[in-house]
Amino acid sequence: MPRVIRARDVNAALASGGYEPSEYDPDYGWDPGYRAVQAGRRQVNVFHDGPGETTGLEQYTAELRAAGYHVVADQMPGGGRRRLHITRP
Repeated sequence: MPRVIRARDVNAALASGGYEPSEYDPDYGWDPGYRAVQAGRRQVNVFHDGPGETTGLEQYTAELRAAGYHVVADQMPGGGRRRLHITRP
């Protein structure tokens, strides 16, 4: 059974790898980067905002797996955005 995980811990792992979080500007939209969102007690979803989604998600996958997280690539229902499901084994 997966253990409890927090979005702030996933943020810290990606930031220590040199990745920048995305930021929203109401005039221009999302600045490129990652966004970690809590999805219950045992899962965090990671998105890449801005151009380069495929490359960004692949890089985040490698970084998070090296940090000991379990990573599964997914796509939101109905052909929505791609994301990563992050858990702690």
